[in-house]
Amino acid sequence: MSKIKIGIIGLGYVGLPLARLFATKYAVVGFDINQPRIEELKLGQDNTREVSKDLLLDVIVKENSGEKGLFFASNLEELKDCNYFVITVPTPVDKNNRPVLTPLIKASETVGSVIKKGDIVIYESTVYPGATEEDCVPILERVSGLTFNKDFFVGYSPERINPGDKKHTVEKILKVTSGSTKEVGEKVNNLYASVIIAGTHLAPTIKVAEAAKVIENSQRDINIAFVNELAKIFGLMGINTQDVLEAAGTKWNFLPFKPGLVGGHCIGVDPYYLAQKAQEYGYHPEIILAGRRVNDGMGKYVASEVAKLMIQRDIEVKGAEILVLGITFKENCPDVRNTKAVDLIYELQEYGANVTVFDPHANANEVQKEYQLDSSTVLPKKKFDAVILVVAHKEFQDLNFVEIKKEKSIVYDVKNFLDSKHVDKSL
Repeated sequence: MSKIKIGIIGLGYVGLPLARLFATKYAVVGFDINQPRIEELKLGQDNTREVSKDLLLDVIVKENSGEKGLFFASNLEELKDCNYFVITVPTPVDKNNRPVLTPLIKASETVGSVIKKGDIVIYESTVYPGATEEDCVPILERVSGLTFNKDFFVGYSPERINPGDKKHTVEKILKVTSGSTKEVGEKVNNLYASVIIAGTHLAPTIKVAEAAKVIENSQRDINIAFVNELAKIFGLMGINTQDVLEAAGTKWNFLPFKPGLVGGHCIGVDPYYLAQKAQEYGYHPEIILAGRRVNDGMGKYVASEVAKLMIQRDIEVKGAEILVLGITFKENCPDVRNTKAVDLIYELQEYGANVTVFDPHANANEVQKEYQLDSSTVLPKKKFDAVILVVAHKEFQDLNFVEIKKEKSIVYDVKNFLDSKHVDKSL
């Protein structure tokens, strides 16, 4: 294991924590095509906030050698001495919810241009079963001129990073591993087992490992869709959903899922990868896609509930000043990718409301570039006709609602996060 040198391709939420962890024991080259990102990381600055400056500086090295430590690079030449390559690029969907493999294909081309005989390429990106061997391996063979399972080998170890979670960090989450041969599977498993304190699980095949990953988030998506549907039903009945869930949760085997907007680059995306592959085999996955339809429609549903409540309180919706608290896809995290908060905001704008977005974690430039929306990290000094809590950032617990609410106004809490004395209605 002492001769191992690892190249990590993609330094986002998944790649950077993994690179930092491996660098505590091995020589690691962290590669990314985003040059500004590389320059920030060299200074120990991680704008995703997944790795602290102290932890980064502890492993950063200035020379690309065989000694343990993390060397950052955007130059392909720096990867040539590596013998393990770990690909951690995103796998999104397009506007029609079809899988987009472009980042994975380009990363495979990158690695294919530098791999040598005996090298092992490990994929961590979430994909449908078969993608590694059917879509990625042919690219590696074509670009490298090498033969799969003779000259080079592959593995698959799905990422399980939970953005913003400082308790369940990468080394504390059990890792599923796999390889293209039995021997390679054991090598891949041993590599991860050397740094993952939570342990590893060696799957029998790459397809099993791919399938395990894609159903993890599909299962969560379906369960959240169920409680979102319950929230709609109980809303019609005038029953508080949170009260019902707390009562049901007293049974030992009741699953504690909560309603809300389901976005992000995992739960809101992965089910479409599985559905796409299922349809290629002639099977239409009804439950998986039904869950997606329910969750994808929650932004519009919340907007209609807010408008209805405002009308009941004789508050004009058209021209109303509405404050939306949070635009990231989850709490205490700066990531705005595939956030469903924007569905709510766009719908409110369709009603003719003036929407102000306050999120202390979101990068305003990213929000503007991605969604053409203005957001602020500072609470505006004005009063609003309606306040909607969308994301349960810890900072929102300390808000003074007297200062932000007009005399006649409403507060809607999507996450059942605020003190009930401030809230007119919850999801």
